[in-house]
Amino acid sequence: MKTLLILSKSEKDPSTRYRSLQYFSLFEKSGFKPQHMLLAKKTTNYLQALTCARRAHTVIVLRRTLPILFLWLLRKNAKRLIFDFDDAIFCKDDGSRSTSRMARFATMVRLCDNIFAGNKYLAKAAQAFNSNVIQVPTSVDTNKYFVHANKPKNSIDIVWIGSRSTRKYLEYIIPALQKAKKLVFNLRLKIIADFNLSDIGLQTLPIQWTPENEAIELASAHIGIAPLTDDNWSQGKCGLKVLQYMAAGLPVIASNVGVNAELVQPGVNGDLARTMDDWAESIHRLALNRDLRARYGSAGRQFVKCNYSIEVVFDRIISALNTTI
Repeated sequence: MKTLLILSKSEKDPSTRYRSLQYFSLFEKSGFKPQHMLLAKKTTNYLQALTCARRAHTVIVLRRTLPILFLWLLRKNAKRLIFDFDDAIFCKDDGSRSTSRMARFATMVRLCDNIFAGNKYLAKAAQAFNSNVIQVPTSVDTNKYFVHANKPKNSIDIVWIGSRSTRKYLEYIIPALQKAKKLVFNLRLKIIADFNLSDIGLQTLPIQWTPENEAIELASAHIGIAPLTDDNWSQGKCGLKVLQYMAAGLPVIASNVGVNAELVQPGVNGDLARTMDDWAESIHRLALNRDLRARYGSAGRQFVKCNYSIEVVFDRIISALNTTI
């Protein structure tokens, strides 16, 4: 079997879970022996990674731009080096320009044989420094999210899934949620994350995220929301929340930003919103219309299964690996 070494920052990082670990069984069936290693800030850890890289057919670095000395040594040791990224890591988290981040990104991309970019915006950024760019979207295991769940009868639950690092996007639409609450008296916000919001003008239901409860907690809600601000950092987002909601059979309301506009088809599987009024009106309409929620949810699930399931995206990955080796 051909060894595939994958280097990342953390096993808990969404990029590691959704762009690496969930494919391991499929890699093995395709003749690869996948191995994941963490790149912690320890000399011994970096040395071990170099030793393993020397033995591997292909090394994939997930999302991290590396210290120049280690990157140079990794390039020397790796037969085939691929950089996989799903965020606009070349700019600051607020979307503003960062000369230092862009320089590290450019060096990383130039020294790799191939680039796996999570969306068109990221692919275009990488193509400025390397022509061998392949667009590999984030995918979800649709079977995992296809679960039966009883939805509350006394409330309309809108759900948001994320973490503290993306909390700002949920806070961004609080004014819209407050407007929607005036139209939908039994509206409730379910937050699947590591935090809660208090005193925001509507009831919240905080749920601590775990791999085991994720699917059932999504499926038991009525509407999934995916707000984003419109900036360069958000343009790099790869729509994981939207994919999760759709896979769970939920109608989706998303900001009309970046890849969201590719995933959400207004009037078919969800709504796109630009203003706070858009958000409030969409929530109101979906809250009142059970049949519309069901129609959007069914269309969304089919869309994800056909275009963003792990099987579909893996075919693109394995084709690229077999071509580049």
